[in-house]
Amino acid sequence: MLNAKVLPPSTPPARGRLAGLDGIRGLAALFVVLHHCWLMSFSGFPSDTGPWWLSPLVYGHFAVVVFIVLSGFSLAVSPARNDWQVGGLRRFARRRAWRILPPYWAALVFSLAIAWTLVPQPGEGVPTGKTVVLYGLLLQDIAGSPSPNGAFWSIAVEAQLYIVFPLMLLVLRRAGAIVMLGLVTAVVVAIGLLASGVAVVDALMRLTPQFAVLFAIGIVAAGVVNRPERRRPAPLPWLALLFALPVVALIAVRGSAWTVDHFFWIDLAIGPAVGFLLAAVATGRPSVLVRVLDTRPIRSLGSFSYSLYLTHAPIVVVLSTMVVSPHMSPGLGKFLVTAALAVPLSLVVGRLFAAVFEIPFQRHRSWNGLRAAMSARLSRTATAG
Repeated sequence: MLNAKVLPPSTPPARGRLAGLDGIRGLAALFVVLHHCWLMSFSGFPSDTGPWWLSPLVYGHFAVVVFIVLSGFSLAVSPARNDWQVGGLRRFARRRAWRILPPYWAALVFSLAIAWTLVPQPGEGVPTGKTVVLYGLLLQDIAGSPSPNGAFWSIAVEAQLYIVFPLMLLVLRRAGAIVMLGLVTAVVVAIGLLASGVAVVDALMRLTPQFAVLFAIGIVAAGVVNRPERRRPAPLPWLALLFALPVVALIAVRGSAWTVDHFFWIDLAIGPAVGFLLAAVATGRPSVLVRVLDTRPIRSLGSFSYSLYLTHAPIVVVLSTMVVSPHMSPGLGKFLVTAALAVPLSLVVGRLFAAVFEIPFQRHRSWNGLRAAMSARLSRTATAG
């Protein structure tokens, strides 16, 4: 969403696209697709019953962690350059709705159609009228109903974070980044500590409250990007590695079942590493990684990553359930065949879906602009014909 050339470390980042971030977004979306292929191919989740070299695919949840930190980061880059001003609440709300809702609602229709006519999501019943209402209003994390799409849970969380984003900026502007991040973290940690003994607090866990801290980390990291080189934490890539290694070691020692059961605390622990990584990449470091992330194929993947994320789950489920499962038992072979079919089809569908329901809404910021562009295209088509 943000677009700029990589500049030397001593040069403040120019306004526009920040190289490498689209690549991170795209790779995270592709990781989620592979995660769902893994879930459809091996039994026993959250136990890791696949080969050791596929073990990272058990943790598709961490790609969503990256998305949430990156969302806070991307939204905050512009305010960070303007004294942390959001530019008007109404304008901010309208632009977020315009960016997020058209692809989401189209994907909801797509997902419901598949669940009603072909196969519902694993472990879910056939979607009901309640499903339509809750998912249509992005309230699926407030109350339960059969899910039409295994990836939709995080969209509701992100939409709710948009509501508190201006408040986070207000606190940051008046009290500073450390105070804002500290307050959000204190509230979330209190929820985590009290949830097991207080029913009302436990109900808040449905909202995935740790994501508020991750979102705040992204906001603070965006402020680092706009500092002069001498005022940035250095070296940012090594700080990311320093914070990540203990968490990765803990996950390796305790295993997948324990990790999934403790996502709340693991997410909080891994968040700073993601924040430092985003700040490092956005400032052009390490240059080799930034160049790889900004290669044309990976950058292109990032350009339709939201559509890929929204549409892939029903595709994976249909192919696994109706095409692969009748001929193959759970195991490595089923994973390889499912991935070989689902990944390219998900990429094609995601790209086509984005061309209709996502990219036009990025290029044109109003219905008038969108209608004018469509009329111009139709006129050119008629003239060419």
